[in-house]
Amino acid sequence: MSTLKPSLILFIALAFGAGAAIAQTPRLGKPIMEADIAAWDISAMPDGTGLPPGSGTPAQGAKIYAQKCIACHGENGTGKPYAALVGGAPLTDGIDTSKTIANFWGYSTIVFDFIRRAMPFQAPRTLTDDEVYALTAYILALNRIIGENDTMNAQTLPKVMMPNRDGFIIRFPDRI
Repeated sequence: MSTLKPSLILFIALAFGAGAAIAQTPRLGKPIMEADIAAWDISAMPDGTGLPPGSGTPAQGAKIYAQKCIACHGENGTGKPYAALVGGAPLTDGIDTSKTIANFWGYSTIVFDFIRRAMPFQAPRTLTDDEVYALTAYILALNRIIGENDTMNAQTLPKVMMPNRDGFIIRFPDRI
């Protein structure tokens, strides 16, 4: 009769059998290449790292907004049926305060990044980089953060000082 406990016998059996199981992988998919990753690596950091070439003005953005954004965000970004992009009371008024570009977002590059990834809602990632710069410029101008004649591009966009820039605790400050 064995003096080994059943749990110890099970452990030993699993330990010796695991090597063979690990060696046999399902071999699904294919190795991903660096170029494949680059096509999806579209992050724009607060300092501007990752912003693509291109540019846009508020006037150009107004035309694009009228075609692709007004149905969801309303005339002049006032909202209805979805989120307002303009206005909003200071966030010191409480957690239920409507969060907009001017009173919530800490970096202009994040506005660009969000539009680039997620808008328009029904067809995300269909805007060109110039269209995203123009829409970002238009929304920033509506909020009186930049002037109506300013041009947004990879050099100017990161320099825009957002009203709520100091309202966030940066989780990874070394990435800014």
